Amino acid sequence: MEIELLWFVVTLCITGAIAGITAGLFGNGGGFVVVPALLAVFPFFTPPSEALVKVAIGTSLASIVVSSARSVMAHRAKGAVDFDILRSWSIWLILGVGGGVFIANNTSANGLTVVFAAGVLLYSVYFLFPEFVVRPGLVFDMPTGLGKAVLAFVLGGFSALLGIGGGTPTVITMVMCQRSIQQAVATAAGVGFLIGLPGAIGFLFMKHPESASLPFGTVGFINIPALIAISIGAIFTAPIGAKMAHNFSEKKLKRLFGVYLVIVSSAMFYKAM
Repeated sequence: MEIELLWFVVTLCITGAIAGITAGLFGNGGGFVVVPALLAVFPFFTPPSEALVKVAIGTSLASIVVSSARSVMAHRAKGAVDFDILRSWSIWLILGVGGGVFIANNTSANGLTVVFAAGVLLYSVYFLFPEFVVRPGLVFDMPTGLGKAVLAFVLGGFSALLGIGGGTPTVITMVMCQRSIQQAVATAAGVGFLIGLPGAIGFLFMKHPESASLPFGTVGFINIPALIAISIGAIFTAPIGAKMAHNFSEKKLKRLFGVYLVIVSSAMFYKAM
Protein backbone atom coordinates (compact mmCIF):
# COMPACT_ATOMS: atom_id res chain seq x y z
CA MET A 1 0.00 0.00 0.00
CA GLU A 2 2.88 2.36 0.85
CA ILE A 3 4.47 1.73 -2.56
CA GLU A 4 1.15 2.38 -4.31
CA LEU A 5 0.69 5.62 -2.38
CA LEU A 6 4.23 6.72 -3.23
CA TRP A 7 3.57 5.94 -6.90
CA PHE A 8 0.35 7.98 -6.71
CA VAL A 9 2.12 11.01 -5.22
CA VAL A 10 5.15 10.89 -7.53
CA THR A 11 3.02 10.42 -10.66
CA LEU A 12 0.79 13.38 -9.82
CA CYS A 13 3.72 15.60 -8.81
CA ILE A 14 5.21 14.92 -12.25
CA THR A 15 1.80 15.61 -13.80
CA GLY A 16 1.67 18.92 -11.93
CA ALA A 17 5.17 19.79 -13.10
CA ILE A 18 4.22 19.19 -16.74
CA ALA A 19 0.94 21.07 -16.28
CA GLY A 20 2.85 23.99 -14.75
CA ILE A 21 5.20 24.21 -17.73
CA THR A 22 2.32 24.14 -20.24
CA ALA A 23 0.45 26.74 -18.16
CA GLY A 24 3.39 29.11 -18.24
CA LEU A 25 4.32 28.40 -21.85
CA PHE A 26 0.91 28.28 -23.55
CA GLY A 27 -1.33 29.99 -20.95
CA ASN A 28 -3.69 27.00 -21.03
CA GLY A 29 -3.86 26.11 -17.34
CA GLY A 30 -2.64 22.53 -17.77
CA GLY A 31 -6.06 20.83 -17.79
CA PHE A 32 -5.23 18.87 -20.94
CA VAL A 33 -2.45 17.19 -18.95
CA VAL A 34 -4.20 16.82 -15.58
CA VAL A 35 -7.55 15.30 -16.61
CA PRO A 36 -6.12 12.36 -18.65
CA ALA A 37 -3.51 11.69 -15.94
CA LEU A 38 -6.12 11.53 -13.19
CA LEU A 39 -8.36 9.25 -15.25
CA ALA A 40 -5.37 6.95 -15.74
CA VAL A 41 -4.33 6.96 -12.05
CA PHE A 42 -7.64 6.87 -10.15
CA PRO A 43 -8.72 3.34 -11.24
CA PHE A 44 -5.64 1.92 -9.48
CA PHE A 45 -6.95 3.19 -6.14
CA THR A 46 -10.72 2.96 -6.42
CA PRO A 47 -13.22 0.88 -8.42
CA PRO A 48 -14.14 2.46 -11.78
CA SER A 49 -17.31 4.51 -11.53
CA GLU A 50 -19.30 7.18 -13.34
CA ALA A 51 -18.08 9.75 -10.82
CA LEU A 52 -14.36 9.50 -11.67
CA VAL A 53 -14.65 11.71 -14.77
CA LYS A 54 -16.25 14.47 -12.71
CA VAL A 55 -13.62 14.08 -9.98
CA ALA A 56 -10.90 14.43 -12.62
CA ILE A 57 -12.50 17.57 -14.09
CA GLY A 58 -13.18 19.14 -10.68
CA THR A 59 -9.66 18.43 -9.44
CA SER A 60 -8.21 19.78 -12.68
CA LEU A 61 -10.11 23.07 -12.29
CA ALA A 62 -8.85 23.39 -8.72
CA SER A 63 -5.26 22.75 -9.83
CA ILE A 64 -5.62 25.39 -12.54
CA VAL A 65 -6.20 27.99 -9.81
CA VAL A 66 -2.70 27.25 -8.50
CA SER A 67 -0.85 26.84 -11.81
CA SER A 68 -2.46 29.87 -13.46
CA ALA A 69 -1.92 32.11 -10.41
CA ARG A 70 1.76 31.15 -10.35
CA SER A 71 1.98 31.73 -14.09
CA VAL A 72 0.34 35.16 -13.85
CA MET A 73 2.81 36.18 -11.14
CA ALA A 74 5.72 35.22 -13.39
CA HIS A 75 4.29 36.99 -16.45
CA ARG A 76 3.31 40.06 -14.42
CA ALA A 77 6.94 40.58 -13.48
CA LYS A 78 7.58 41.14 -17.20
CA GLY A 79 4.59 43.48 -17.54
CA ALA A 80 2.85 41.20 -20.03
CA VAL A 81 -0.59 40.68 -18.41
CA ASP A 82 -3.47 42.81 -19.76
CA PHE A 83 -5.53 43.27 -16.60
CA ASP A 84 -8.07 45.46 -18.44
CA ILE A 85 -9.16 42.43 -20.48
CA LEU A 86 -9.36 40.28 -17.35
CA ARG A 87 -11.54 42.84 -15.58
CA SER A 88 -13.91 43.31 -18.51
CA TRP A 89 -14.25 39.56 -19.19
CA SER A 90 -14.49 38.40 -15.57
CA ILE A 91 -18.26 38.55 -14.96
CA TRP A 92 -19.07 36.81 -18.26
CA LEU A 93 -16.45 34.13 -17.69
CA ILE A 94 -17.86 33.41 -14.23
CA LEU A 95 -21.45 33.24 -15.52
CA GLY A 96 -20.31 30.87 -18.27
CA VAL A 97 -18.54 28.66 -15.74
CA GLY A 98 -21.76 28.47 -13.75
CA GLY A 99 -23.57 27.23 -16.84
CA GLY A 100 -20.82 24.71 -17.58
CA VAL A 101 -20.88 23.31 -14.05
CA PHE A 102 -24.68 22.96 -14.24
CA ILE A 103 -24.42 21.02 -17.52
CA ALA A 104 -21.62 18.83 -16.11
CA ASN A 105 -23.75 17.99 -13.08
CA ASN A 106 -26.53 16.77 -15.35
CA THR A 107 -24.41 14.91 -17.91
CA SER A 108 -23.35 11.27 -17.76
CA ALA A 109 -19.70 10.34 -17.35
CA ASN A 110 -19.69 8.86 -20.85
CA GLY A 111 -21.12 12.07 -22.26
CA LEU A 112 -18.47 14.16 -20.49
CA THR A 113 -15.75 11.86 -21.82
CA VAL A 114 -16.96 12.36 -25.39
CA VAL A 115 -17.19 16.14 -24.87
CA PHE A 116 -13.65 16.19 -23.49
CA ALA A 117 -12.30 14.08 -26.37
CA ALA A 118 -14.00 16.29 -28.97
CA GLY A 119 -12.78 19.46 -27.28
CA VAL A 120 -9.21 18.18 -27.10
CA LEU A 121 -9.30 17.19 -30.79
CA LEU A 122 -10.59 20.66 -31.69
CA TYR A 123 -7.81 22.38 -29.76
CA SER A 124 -5.16 20.12 -31.31
CA VAL A 125 -5.85 21.74 -34.70
CA TYR A 126 -4.54 25.06 -33.39
CA PHE A 127 -1.35 23.54 -31.99
CA LEU A 128 -0.65 21.39 -35.07
CA PHE A 129 -1.71 23.89 -37.75
CA PRO A 130 -1.65 27.37 -36.17
CA GLU A 131 -1.28 29.02 -39.59
CA PHE A 132 -4.77 27.79 -40.55
CA VAL A 133 -6.33 29.17 -37.38
CA VAL A 134 -4.45 32.45 -37.04
CA ARG A 135 -3.86 33.49 -40.64
CA PRO A 136 -1.26 36.18 -41.37
CA GLY A 137 -2.98 39.40 -42.39
CA LEU A 138 -6.29 38.35 -40.81
CA VAL A 139 -6.71 41.12 -38.25
CA PHE A 140 -9.57 41.99 -35.91
CA ASP A 141 -10.13 44.31 -32.97
CA MET A 142 -10.69 42.95 -29.47
CA PRO A 143 -14.42 42.20 -29.13
CA THR A 144 -16.56 44.66 -27.19
CA GLY A 145 -20.16 44.81 -26.02
CA LEU A 146 -22.26 41.78 -26.94
CA GLY A 147 -19.40 40.09 -28.80
CA LYS A 148 -17.19 40.23 -25.71
CA ALA A 149 -19.98 38.91 -23.48
CA VAL A 150 -20.78 35.98 -25.78
CA LEU A 151 -17.11 35.06 -26.26
CA ALA A 152 -16.31 35.10 -22.54
CA PHE A 153 -19.55 33.29 -21.57
CA VAL A 154 -19.02 30.45 -24.08
CA LEU A 155 -15.34 30.25 -23.17
CA GLY A 156 -16.15 29.92 -19.47
CA GLY A 157 -18.86 27.31 -20.00
CA PHE A 158 -16.91 25.11 -22.41
CA SER A 159 -13.77 25.26 -20.25
CA ALA A 160 -15.69 24.26 -17.11
CA LEU A 161 -17.08 21.24 -18.97
CA LEU A 162 -13.58 20.12 -20.01
CA GLY A 163 -11.76 20.99 -16.79
CA ILE A 164 -9.39 23.37 -18.61
CA GLY A 165 -8.42 27.01 -18.24
CA GLY A 166 -9.57 28.36 -21.60
CA GLY A 167 -6.11 29.60 -22.49
CA THR A 168 -5.97 28.39 -26.09
CA PRO A 169 -9.01 30.31 -27.45
CA THR A 170 -7.89 33.34 -25.45
CA VAL A 171 -4.46 33.23 -27.10
CA ILE A 172 -6.02 32.75 -30.56
CA THR A 173 -8.38 35.70 -30.03
CA MET A 174 -5.70 38.07 -28.78
CA VAL A 175 -3.16 37.17 -31.49
CA MET A 176 -5.81 37.73 -34.18
CA CYS A 177 -6.47 41.11 -32.54
CA GLN A 178 -2.88 42.28 -33.02
CA ARG A 179 -1.59 41.43 -29.54
CA SER A 180 1.83 39.86 -29.07
CA ILE A 181 2.01 36.13 -28.36
CA GLN A 182 3.72 36.89 -25.04
CA GLN A 183 0.90 39.19 -23.90
CA ALA A 184 -1.71 36.73 -25.15
CA VAL A 185 -0.18 33.83 -23.20
CA ALA A 186 0.24 35.96 -20.07
CA THR A 187 -3.36 37.20 -20.15
CA ALA A 188 -4.67 33.71 -20.94
CA ALA A 189 -3.13 32.51 -17.68
CA GLY A 190 -5.28 35.09 -15.87
CA VAL A 191 -8.35 33.83 -17.73
CA GLY A 192 -7.48 30.37 -16.43
CA PHE A 193 -7.61 31.64 -12.86
CA LEU A 194 -11.00 33.32 -13.43
CA ILE A 195 -12.37 30.06 -14.86
CA GLY A 196 -10.67 27.67 -12.44
CA LEU A 197 -11.74 29.33 -9.18
CA PRO A 198 -15.54 29.44 -9.66
CA GLY A 199 -15.38 26.10 -11.49
CA ALA A 200 -13.59 24.45 -8.58
CA ILE A 201 -16.08 25.93 -6.11
CA GLY A 202 -18.95 24.56 -8.20
CA PHE A 203 -17.49 21.03 -8.31
CA LEU A 204 -16.63 21.24 -4.60
CA PHE A 205 -20.28 21.67 -3.65
CA MET A 206 -21.71 19.44 -6.37
CA LYS A 207 -23.63 16.49 -4.89
CA HIS A 208 -22.86 12.94 -5.93
CA PRO A 209 -24.85 9.71 -5.41
CA GLU A 210 -24.26 8.17 -1.99
CA SER A 211 -23.41 4.89 -3.71
CA ALA A 212 -20.63 6.50 -5.77
CA SER A 213 -17.18 5.00 -5.22
CA LEU A 214 -14.79 7.93 -4.94
CA PRO A 215 -11.01 8.06 -4.38
CA PHE A 216 -9.86 8.61 -0.78
CA GLY A 217 -9.77 12.28 0.20
CA THR A 218 -12.43 13.43 -2.27
CA VAL A 219 -14.59 16.39 -1.17
CA GLY A 220 -17.49 17.06 -3.50
CA PHE A 221 -15.84 16.23 -6.82
CA ILE A 222 -12.34 17.44 -5.91
CA ASN A 223 -9.68 14.99 -4.75
CA ILE A 224 -7.60 16.85 -2.17
CA PRO A 225 -4.49 14.56 -2.13
CA ALA A 226 -4.28 14.72 -5.94
CA LEU A 227 -4.78 18.49 -5.86
CA ILE A 228 -1.93 18.94 -3.37
CA ALA A 229 0.45 16.69 -5.32
CA ILE A 230 -0.32 18.38 -8.64
CA SER A 231 -0.05 21.86 -7.12
CA ILE A 232 3.38 21.12 -5.64
CA GLY A 233 4.69 20.25 -9.10
CA ALA A 234 2.99 23.20 -10.82
CA ILE A 235 4.18 25.83 -8.33
CA PHE A 236 7.81 25.15 -9.19
CA THR A 237 7.50 24.75 -12.96
CA ALA A 238 4.97 27.42 -14.04
CA PRO A 239 7.66 30.16 -13.88
CA ILE A 240 9.91 27.97 -16.06
CA GLY A 241 7.18 27.75 -18.70
CA ALA A 242 6.61 31.51 -18.48
CA LYS A 243 10.32 32.14 -19.02
CA MET A 244 10.33 29.80 -22.02
CA ALA A 245 7.38 31.71 -23.50
CA HIS A 246 9.45 34.90 -23.47
CA ASN A 247 12.75 33.40 -24.61
CA PHE A 248 12.00 30.65 -27.15
CA SER A 249 10.12 30.14 -30.39
CA GLU A 250 7.08 27.98 -29.64
CA LYS A 251 6.48 26.53 -33.11
CA LYS A 252 8.02 23.10 -32.49
CA LEU A 253 6.65 22.95 -28.94
CA LYS A 254 3.15 23.70 -30.22
CA ARG A 255 3.40 20.88 -32.76
CA LEU A 256 4.61 18.46 -30.10
CA PHE A 257 1.78 19.45 -27.76
CA GLY A 258 -0.67 19.10 -30.65
CA VAL A 259 0.44 15.50 -31.23
CA TYR A 260 -0.04 14.84 -27.51
CA LEU A 261 -3.60 16.23 -27.71
CA VAL A 262 -4.45 13.96 -30.65
CA ILE A 263 -3.23 10.93 -28.68
CA VAL A 264 -5.26 12.00 -25.62
CA SER A 265 -8.36 12.59 -27.74
CA SER A 266 -8.06 9.17 -29.39
CA ALA A 267 -7.65 7.46 -26.02
CA MET A 268 -10.68 9.26 -24.59
CA PHE A 269 -12.87 8.41 -27.59
CA TYR A 270 -11.79 4.77 -27.20
CA LYS A 271 -12.64 4.91 -23.49
CA ALA A 272 -16.12 6.22 -24.29
CA MET A 273 -16.89 3.40 -26.75
